[in-house]
Amino acid sequence: MKRIVFTVTNDLSYDQRMQRICSSLAKNGYDVLLVGRVMQHSLALQSRSFGQKRLKCLFYKGALFYAEYNLRLFFFLLWQKMDAVCAIDLDTILPCYFVSLARRKKRIYDAHELFTEMKEVVTRPFIQKQWMKIERFAVPKFPAGYTVSNSIADEFKKRYDVLYHVVRNVPVIREKESALRQNNNQSSLPASNEKFLLYQGAINEARGLENLIEAMKEVECSLYMYGDGNLLEKVTMLIAQNNLQDKIFLKGKLEPGNLYEVTTQAYIGINLVEPVGLNQVYSLANKFFDYIQAGVPQVTMNFPEYKNVNEDFEVAVLIDTVEAAMIADAINNLLLDQAKHEVLKKNCLEAAKVYNWQEEEKRLLSFYKKIMED
Repeated sequence: MKRIVFTVTNDLSYDQRMQRICSSLAKNGYDVLLVGRVMQHSLALQSRSFGQKRLKCLFYKGALFYAEYNLRLFFFLLWQKMDAVCAIDLDTILPCYFVSLARRKKRIYDAHELFTEMKEVVTRPFIQKQWMKIERFAVPKFPAGYTVSNSIADEFKKRYDVLYHVVRNVPVIREKESALRQNNNQSSLPASNEKFLLYQGAINEARGLENLIEAMKEVECSLYMYGDGNLLEKVTMLIAQNNLQDKIFLKGKLEPGNLYEVTTQAYIGINLVEPVGLNQVYSLANKFFDYIQAGVPQVTMNFPEYKNVNEDFEVAVLIDTVEAAMIADAINNLLLDQAKHEVLKKNCLEAAKVYNWQEEEKRLLSFYKKIMED
């Protein structure tokens, strides 16, 4: 049985993409280990069909964290049984490269982001310069890889002449899990008959959240936000400053299954992206497909990848900028136009038959079959 080790910098609990990838490979005969790290408020790991390991670190963020984690990861990988190692994003690529080189193992790059073009990187020139050095050094040495969108794959081909496959970040087809409402804290869930807007995912910079809060002053509907991130404190402050505590509700993180239950009940999903860096413009967020799978029309960006999907299946109202007035107009128009909402909802159900993990995992398995048999 071929053994593949995957490396991430998160704590594994909420990484739906890696849970899908590792589960699919384990189900199809691979021995899989997913390596991450313990964080200050990490949940206990759930039992899964693949192995999981979290490394302990003294530092939790910044340059010291990356240095410590990469060093710990290198020594951990050095003694692990493996046939291949897969680096998830640029922040774990160096230990994977050096271990694969030293042990003569196959190496793979799974780029969830165009890391050097993330907003948190491009807005800090010195930091971007350091990550660019790592990218230029390492990515050409990973000829086998895949990423989440055609636009990012094209950019890697342009920069480093590597031909990366595309494995989209799409959800598993599943039945609505209504029983979850009975088994969870009711305060985490909207009222069953409430029409509400939904934002799910990281509450981070470059998601248009400040403008979304401003827009909500003109929208007569509740907004539920599920997630956590580096902008949470500011978002909380802005909600209070704008007296929107009775309209915008911060609900924290939910386990993926529980979040799906909430998503199926939403009236409109929100997926905003600020065009700061190519990673933002080329994005194809998992929440975009989560809304589709749940049959929820959404307001999202008129960026290349979203536009391409929307041309095949009109599932969203596309906006050109994250200006508060434009966000408010898009939401209000969809709230008022029930016929439009029904069309988008119907299209979501059709698109869900195409953009789902049962279809996408075929690409993943084909990729790994070729890599592991070569």
